[in-house]
Amino acid sequence: MIFLPSIVTLRSSTVTILVAVTFAFLIQSCGEGPKQSSPDSYTELEGELETGKESCLVCHNQLKGYSEYHNPENIGCAVCHLGQPGEFDKEAAHASMILIPGNLADAAQTCGTCHPNELQKVETSLMTTNSGLVAVDKYVFDEAHTPDGQYDIRKIGHSAADEHLRNLCANCHLGAQKSTYGPITELTRGGGCNACHLNYSKSAEEELTQYLSSGKQVLPSFHPATDIQVGDTHCFGCHSRSSRISTNYMGWQETLESRQDVSGDPGYRAFQDGRVYKSQPEDVHHASGMLCVDCHGVRDVMGDGRTYTHEEDAVHLACNDCHYKEKPNTIDFESLDRESILVFSHRGFEHLDKPMLRRAKDSIALVNTYVEEEKAFLIGKSDKIVRNIVPQPEVCARDAAHKDLTCSSCHSQWAPRCIGCHNSFEKNDPMAYDLLEKKVAESGWVEHVFEFSADLPALGVREREGKRHIEPAVPGMILTIDHDSFEGDSLTGTAFKRLYAPNSPHTIGKESRTCVSCHANPATLGYGKGNLELDVSQKETEWTFTPEYADNPNDGLPEDAWIPFLEPPKAEVLSTRSDFRPFGLDEQKSILTVGACLKCHAADSPLMRRSLSSGLNPLLLERSAKCVIPTFD
Repeated sequence: MIFLPSIVTLRSSTVTILVAVTFAFLIQSCGEGPKQSSPDSYTELEGELETGKESCLVCHNQLKGYSEYHNPENIGCAVCHLGQPGEFDKEAAHASMILIPGNLADAAQTCGTCHPNELQKVETSLMTTNSGLVAVDKYVFDEAHTPDGQYDIRKIGHSAADEHLRNLCANCHLGAQKSTYGPITELTRGGGCNACHLNYSKSAEEELTQYLSSGKQVLPSFHPATDIQVGDTHCFGCHSRSSRISTNYMGWQETLESRQDVSGDPGYRAFQDGRVYKSQPEDVHHASGMLCVDCHGVRDVMGDGRTYTHEEDAVHLACNDCHYKEKPNTIDFESLDRESILVFSHRGFEHLDKPMLRRAKDSIALVNTYVEEEKAFLIGKSDKIVRNIVPQPEVCARDAAHKDLTCSSCHSQWAPRCIGCHNSFEKNDPMAYDLLEKKVAESGWVEHVFEFSADLPALGVREREGKRHIEPAVPGMILTIDHDSFEGDSLTGTAFKRLYAPNSPHTIGKESRTCVSCHANPATLGYGKGNLELDVSQKETEWTFTPEYADNPNDGLPEDAWIPFLEPPKAEVLSTRSDFRPFGLDEQKSILTVGACLKCHAADSPLMRRSLSSGLNPLLLERSAKCVIPTFD
């Protein structure tokens, strides 16, 4: 018997396409699975086995709670758990059984037998290889000449950088094994297919607890589901680390406080791993109830089969795919690719007769969107709520001055900032642990952080393929590395790095940041926090900057700075990317000249509005004697 998914009521000739593709997919993937009749005795089972039925449900015939597409009535048990489904004896039947299927170590035998294409994409995805993470770490440790190399974190060795990854970073990749029963939580790392697709109902979770507390004697009656209901908790375990995308999205900024320090304070929250967070404005999409997967589709999450080095290369979704300018970029159902049709079917969507939005970068449909009467809508993949999609307002990037700005450079409300990080290799460290091999280590790298904070992000310039874009930037690695502490390190002494990184904060707000926050904000320009003033007391008007932080003795710049104030940087490497940089001197001067004008002229004044279309230089020729224009050495 072939299990055909229940299809929603279809109202057009495209039903033939949808049913045919889904039907063919299931035949190709799983073949004909056995239909269990839950026999009451081994004698009856012997007859059933002759027709290809499995023995598993003799003992486990009480189980329920399966997802629609993974019900053993249709696909059996052994296709996921292996074992010996033709054996009656418990020990014999359980031989070679995989209790927690879906880990990448066994996925080729389990999930991959029905989903080979998906497995191949997952295996090459950044969530599995962590290529960019490894590349940047090796680059910072001076073990690689570029941050753009291709790596697989599962294959790293034991160099200084590799040990650093093993001790501090190698927990979050899909190749990490899920070795314990239970639902995906804030503490979960990896687990292959389970990482996104495993779901425990309340009953399944309660009965699992009973099963374990009984010494595995009281068999549960509820099986966890394997389905496409990917919640934000599935993303949280890994994406609350590094750039803290998950916690940013929810409106929480990491601190160095302890639970005891903030006990009872509603402005703070302690997560399951003990880290304490401070309340910040949440992302506008999170505030509306949207999940991560409402924006990020299967190709963003599972990969598309191609290899990438950095996350910004792998994610093809852009803000203006939904929040379009003049008119939406759409695709009809008849033009969808096979994978998009499957997602559409599994989600139970009904808008076959309506055009859907598609991504500009690869023309892939956003199947949970549609356009009707010149208005765009998004359907929540879990809650099914239909939300209006607001087009870009006229003010967004329509002028020559701001055409290079990305949406997040204006609409990110805040970004995390981390400075003063010291890394040393501690011998005989009782807390040392190899995250890759999941074992206690005798020694390990330890990271000492000076400060976590949050503020408007700095801005930097991405230059690629002849195009220039302004993007948010955060202190990526302002750190020292004690090479002498690691025996066998080819380098000696203490290395100091001051690198910023491009960032997608996921803290989007409806309102954009102010003009002054860009044109007269020292942190935005890369100088670090402090007091930036236009000094008109002297013969020549000039900008002055008093930093908030003391100078770092390693390079003489303020602790949180990216570049010197209106001086060429001395460092040759400034970013964790080869195509991302701070503003150059001429760009800084141009930005600050506008900042000087904003000291007197309101951002929405007629003169400043004129500058958006004509540029600033023609207006400077018309300035009155009262106008003060800064001079730059």
